[in-house]
Amino acid sequence: MNPIIIIGAGLAGCEAALQIAKRGRKVKLYEMKPQKFSPAHSNTDLAEIVCSNSFKSNRLTNACGLLKEELRILGSELIPIADQVAVPAGQALAVDREKFSKVVTEKIQSNENIELIREEIMDIPAEGKVIIATGPLTSERLSKKISQLIGKNDLHFYDAAAPIIEKSSINMEIAFWGDRYGKGDSSYINLPMNKKEYLKFYDELIHAEVVTLHEFEKREIFEGCMPVEIMAKRGEDTLRFGPLKPVGFTDPRTGERPYAIVQLRQDNKEGTLFNMVGFQTNLKFGEQKRVFSMIPGLEKANFMKYGVMHRNTYIDSTKLLDATYQFKKDGRIYFAGQITGVEGYVESISSGFVAGVNCCSDEKIIYNTKTMIGALADYISAPNEKFQPMNANYGILPELDEKVKDKVKRYEELSNRALKITKEYENLHNT
Repeated sequence: MNPIIIIGAGLAGCEAALQIAKRGRKVKLYEMKPQKFSPAHSNTDLAEIVCSNSFKSNRLTNACGLLKEELRILGSELIPIADQVAVPAGQALAVDREKFSKVVTEKIQSNENIELIREEIMDIPAEGKVIIATGPLTSERLSKKISQLIGKNDLHFYDAAAPIIEKSSINMEIAFWGDRYGKGDSSYINLPMNKKEYLKFYDELIHAEVVTLHEFEKREIFEGCMPVEIMAKRGEDTLRFGPLKPVGFTDPRTGERPYAIVQLRQDNKEGTLFNMVGFQTNLKFGEQKRVFSMIPGLEKANFMKYGVMHRNTYIDSTKLLDATYQFKKDGRIYFAGQITGVEGYVESISSGFVAGVNCCSDEKIIYNTKTMIGALADYISAPNEKFQPMNANYGILPELDEKVKDKVKRYEELSNRALKITKEYENLHNT
């Protein structure tokens, strides 16, 4: 039986390799470091932690905390290493990034079923099973090969995404459903602003703190999409003639046309998530929460994903992959990690876990969408014309049978339901 080839030894690739090796299959794991580094990498070890050293909260009323616990139950190889090299961070799981990468590297190198090949792979192998886990900074040469494989229009080279909000946190006493001039099927949620509200929001927006981009990111991102804060700085009324144009709307509360209006568009098939139309932004996350919560109707908004603008090679997984991360057009190929549109360390590990497990299985193992690991796999594979990368959040889980108004209690019940289902898979993975 031929070895399974994995391209990329980041978090997803390493998790996949260890899952496959644990099941007795041989792996050839390709990593281009130290022969070649991406603009953001510098450590020669595998599973390098590039940005924050936090794997987010461990609390079971936190979506990423739930995902980590599911992975622990299912037998993840990388999450226990993160636990092992944890540093004090309150209720979060933060790691000593150097130790984490070192331990993962040693575990890979000492595994008799894994051959680590330190070279840049130039092409996608034409035979045998392959997992492409090359991450958001995939090399230019391999990106071209992936484009040829999937179709050029389905490969994105940057992520310019607007914030996504949990629908249940929107104040519908202020917001209203409707489309411009009453056309369409009233599918947008509209947030009206009077002049005083708009000017206060505008002033905070143009003075808010932004994220500093890497030099290699600036040109291609800003040529492709204008951040809302940059657009606003062109003039006080620029947004009112652009994404916040109020023409064609009447505020039901006043019977008059608003001074400005923010529109929210459905983001997932269940209708539990809505994105802010035209609000691609480079503001710091804390500033997004502060400034965008000033918009009437979003005072208590629960931001499931903040807006981002950065270099991020990812495929349109909703057209290309199934819920096992398998490539629909060629079943011997799988994708894993941020190139699939999952966003975050733990999310990347989860995708590598699912792809690795399925590479070794005669039958597809598709996780229940009521689990976080299953909901993520479903999110990246379900039809979605407005697909953008997503991290773990409760908004992608199916709602409870009975509505729970208290957010913490609702998240607790969603987590309990997910963990109960996850434990049913335990024997399948740990025998």
